[in-house]
Amino acid sequence: MQDKNVTFISDVILLSFQNFKNVKPLFFTLLLVIYFATVMGNVLIIILVSSSKTLHSPMYFFLSHLSLSDLLLSTDITPQTLSIVLNGTGTISFTRCLSQFYFFSVSECSECLLLTVMSYDRFLAICNPLRYHSIMSCTLRVTLVTMSWLFSFLFILADTTTIGLLDFCGPNVIDHFFCDYAPILELSCSDVSVVQLEVMLLGFLVLVLPFGIILVSYVYILQVILKISSITGRHKAFSTCSSHLTTVSLFYTSLFSVYVLPTGRSLSTGKILSMFYTMGTPLINPIIYSLRNKDIKEAFKKVINVA
Repeated sequence: MQDKNVTFISDVILLSFQNFKNVKPLFFTLLLVIYFATVMGNVLIIILVSSSKTLHSPMYFFLSHLSLSDLLLSTDITPQTLSIVLNGTGTISFTRCLSQFYFFSVSECSECLLLTVMSYDRFLAICNPLRYHSIMSCTLRVTLVTMSWLFSFLFILADTTTIGLLDFCGPNVIDHFFCDYAPILELSCSDVSVVQLEVMLLGFLVLVLPFGIILVSYVYILQVILKISSITGRHKAFSTCSSHLTTVSLFYTSLFSVYVLPTGRSLSTGKILSMFYTMGTPLINPIIYSLRNKDIKEAFKKVINVA
């Protein structure tokens, strides 16, 4: 039986970055510029892929959905962070906190799965080029993307629902700039072992397993590239997957540093690392693909000339 004197929380206070109070205007401006550039960059990728005939290949189709995932992540986190930085602290309802966690997790899950799908696409293009277009048909690419999004929305919904069924009796203060998994569980006065097991299983399915598939894909890709006799041929083959490999490296490095290797790290360091993958990665991804991709550059030039 529940103790009648227990008070369950209805609001959550996010402390955000208390150490940056002295440079609040500069920090706010920096975050605002990052958010604006992130939205513009990812929207531009989506527009270019949808409007340019030269970008209607499977790789760019997957890239447009990766940009959509980055937009979801950035829009879920950054506007509220801007509000908190401006006001010093932020109070949100616990329901809003869970909602933020849900959409944050969906975006991270979908990004993991989409990066895995993109690695499979590169594997087919380099290791099986003669059958690439017959295998990676329009039906398959749509199915892969649809399954990635459905898996993300449904499995994260199950996880968030389990968390929402716990009792939360405080304190209602989260020393973070958004509602992440660990800070939310710290507010609970229930047994969280079931939730932790569920999250471990989900982490294996959407983080560890996809990462393993990506590694295996690139082992085969590297073997094929090394067998190419000419240096020009090797460079051309590698250039088709260099942007994806760079994105994967940045994404998984930041993700593993926050969730897999958290021992002995200060709260400030954890927040900075979290900033990198919630705000930095969505900003960097379109830059990587824009700077390192000739087709996107050409499509952008055509749009500018038409305008």
